[in-house]
Amino acid sequence: MSFSRIEEEFPVDDSTPQADPPAASLSPLALAIIGLGLVLSLFLTLGAASQLLNAAFGLWFSEIFVFVGVAWVLLRAARYEPVSYTGIRPQGFASAAFGFALGVANFFALVVPIQYAAQSLAPEWLREMFNGSRIFEGQSPVELALLLAGVSIAAPVCEEFFFRGLVQKGLLSSSLSRAGAVGVTAVVFSAFHLDPVGFLARVELGVLFGVLRLYTGSLWPGILAHSANNVVSSALFLIARQFDTGASDERPPVQGVLILMGLGLMALWGLIVLASKHPSLWGTRREPPAGTAVERSLFRWILPWGLGATLCLGLLALVDMPGIRLNLLDMRQPLPRLKKDAPDALHAERASLMQLRAQVRRGRVPLQVYEEERARQAFQHRSQEP
Repeated sequence: MSFSRIEEEFPVDDSTPQADPPAASLSPLALAIIGLGLVLSLFLTLGAASQLLNAAFGLWFSEIFVFVGVAWVLLRAARYEPVSYTGIRPQGFASAAFGFALGVANFFALVVPIQYAAQSLAPEWLREMFNGSRIFEGQSPVELALLLAGVSIAAPVCEEFFFRGLVQKGLLSSSLSRAGAVGVTAVVFSAFHLDPVGFLARVELGVLFGVLRLYTGSLWPGILAHSANNVVSSALFLIARQFDTGASDERPPVQGVLILMGLGLMALWGLIVLASKHPSLWGTRREPPAGTAVERSLFRWILPWGLGATLCLGLLALVDMPGIRLNLLDMRQPLPRLKKDAPDALHAERASLMQLRAQVRRGRVPLQVYEEERARQAFQHRSQEP
């Protein structure tokens, strides 16, 4: 459905004044540009480092302290009130549930076929390099739970707060059209994931989240759609892994993809028809006023976020120093991922190494024993390469 058709059926209520608060020191566009630069820098440095130390911790740390923290400090420093500015105030259960349902339908209707086509065209080495499912491998039950919660809760809330709440709002104040602002934000959103194989699928997702933000006046429908997409994809991966340890190396048959696509398109169309008959599902469709915040120095806005980040990093070191040392060791001695058709002896050897790693993390085996065995396997794999 085109933007013009959406505007005809669900017109945006422009009765609320859109002018910037007079006390603001930066325009929305300037905030978006500065925010992108800061978040990209911190995401590639502090965020990446935290995820190398511990994937589960690093996911939550990056989402909260990079995506939300930077946006929050910038808005406060510019004398905007972040909750009102970004539109993260709750809007009602109906529009949030509608967003979640759209996210599920969109996953099967568009994300699955787009990603299937991308993986079919991409060479094997590229698919392997950007296989996001590997983040779930080798995790303890607690870490796996934290990862799933992070993917399902932290990522949708924090990324929508930044991309649709700060970036898209800033681009809407520029010379770009509404469609242009949504599209550019979607491209930037996808680029931040550093995944060329999944780039087009995430652009499509970004467009969906942007349209929901634009035509509901709230972040929550987009957050719930984002969460639905991540929940369904994670659940399908875990179910496939449960029934077949090699499922992540295989793609479903094209017939299955087409069936899922057809069902998803029918569900998507049904939801759009339902919304046309019940416009309340889109919420108030009113852009909230960008309220002003109390004026303080930049240092006072940064201080609590900096202290919180430092405290979290210190707590990680206190609780899981063996895990940090193991992750750093693994980074120094990389091992190639074994293919499903690799010899059984290699699979058994790798499984034994992972068991040894778990013992080291529990403090039952010295780190040096694992280091020597991993170095031996790494050397063995390198010597067998053609």
